[in-house]
Amino acid sequence: MDPLAVFMSQGSQVWPEDLRNKICENLKAAGVLIPIIEYSNNLSILLTQRSADLKNHAGEISFPGGCMESIDTDIRETALRETYEEVGIRPEQIDISGYLQPMLTMTGYAVTAIVGVIQPYMALKLDRSEVEDVFEVPLSFFLEERNQQLSEREVHGVTIQVVEFNFGDMRIWGATANMLVALRNTLLL
Repeated sequence: MDPLAVFMSQGSQVWPEDLRNKICENLKAAGVLIPIIEYSNNLSILLTQRSADLKNHAGEISFPGGCMESIDTDIRETALRETYEEVGIRPEQIDISGYLQPMLTMTGYAVTAIVGVIQPYMALKLDRSEVEDVFEVPLSFFLEERNQQLSEREVHGVTIQVVEFNFGDMRIWGATANMLVALRNTLLL
């Protein structure tokens, strides 16, 4: 799988061509893990709230993951390494279920989401310089299309529509929300 062969997420197809070209000029590969927690009677998704001190995407909701580095042999290794660094889940504690197509972000990343199942009640060790907190959302919440909303955001001087989910006081939007929509579409085929 080519980590730079991006999928145009919902709404990005209507971005002006010059905006898409500008974003795609110097794409960087990144990998994230969509950690699905397998309880005996339901499934939940583990999400992180990024540290408020980060330069980019401070305080936003995301999956554990990050930019591909030269030490990574593939995008899977990137996602697993970053997950361990950010929340302390070791690669051998993750049962990989599949991959979503790499998705373009407004910040110039081609992000591949790896879907993995983890066991409940796992002791997490957060890297507080990157992750402020973690929380769970039932997978069923994201499978209900009525929980998805559209809002507008201005990016590079262009107003675009973005997908978002609001769970309690958590606003899950942007690339993370688009990955959750892609996961829902894959699961409900």
